[in-house]
Amino acid sequence: MFNFELTVNLREGAHHSGNWGGLLANPGIILANAIASMVDEHGRVKVAGLMPTAIPEAVKTALADIEVGGGPGDPDIDPNWGDTALSLSEKVFGWNTLDILAFKTGNPDAPVHAIPGKAHALCHIRFVVDSDYNAFIPAVRAHLDANGFTQVEVRQTRMDVMHATRLSPDSPWVGWALESLATTTGKKPALLPNLGGSLPNDVFAEVLGLPTVWVPHSYPACSQHAPDEHLLAPVVRESLQIMAGLFWDLGTDGARLTREHRAQELSE
Repeated sequence: MFNFELTVNLREGAHHSGNWGGLLANPGIILANAIASMVDEHGRVKVAGLMPTAIPEAVKTALADIEVGGGPGDPDIDPNWGDTALSLSEKVFGWNTLDILAFKTGNPDAPVHAIPGKAHALCHIRFVVDSDYNAFIPAVRAHLDANGFTQVEVRQTRMDVMHATRLSPDSPWVGWALESLATTTGKKPALLPNLGGSLPNDVFAEVLGLPTVWVPHSYPACSQHAPDEHLLAPVVRESLQIMAGLFWDLGTDGARLTREHRAQELSE
């Protein structure tokens, strides 16, 4: 995950629209149009260099059986939002997304009849492993300049970048984990090649060089990061069973899988 800010700072303070309307540029309007040039009304990103070029075949295969949404409490999905050439699961787990998290100009809580001097938007990009986040700011800057929005400032926020990671679905660790979960639960596990959310998994995958498999212990409508965030008792019970089975199987198969994983890395 990569956060950045867009700012239009034209002047100090606000000026009465009855005296200055039609004479002073409105930073809110400028910024709104700049954002509209970056992503259209259907959520399709128009900035060159922000999207990946393709989805690996192993990832497409893994996502083919994944159904997104439709559960109790889930929001209604807009199937026409984003790149319609992608499946719903590919949009979330196999592709990049650009979203506007907040937008402010003037004082929304107490608006007055004045032209504001500043406008500000907080944006973020959720990106997959095939993307170079170091190229995001230059790409946005080049796009804005090419479309006449030189007044819009672009700056990466102070929040650390959450690096994208992905263990190949072809890894022997993946097959082992799927088999263990299926044996414990009697159900077919859903395999996501990577999560759509933010995790500091690069500490394990890149710094320590470890293969990682995440087993989430919740469900999509848990209101994460929102009021009434919760966890269901049946999910907790099944999670305990799953992890007990995984650790048991790890003690039995861990050494063999480590050898197979290393052999696969050497062959690539």
